[in-house]
Amino acid sequence: MIRWIIIFLVIALIAGVLGFGGIAGASAGIAKIIFYIFLVVLVVSLLMRILRK
Repeated sequence: MIRWIIIFLVIALIAGVLGFGGIAGASAGIAKIIFYIFLVVLVVSLLMRILRK
């Protein structure tokens, strides 16, 4: 999932440099959403690991 975040951030940066504001904003938004999903999955995974012990 981190790979997808990095891909969308790179797309957003390249689109921002080239002046494509809409594409840059959309890519940055997608990267943020995937990042928050990753954080939730990480926290759930850590909690499950703690509760199993």
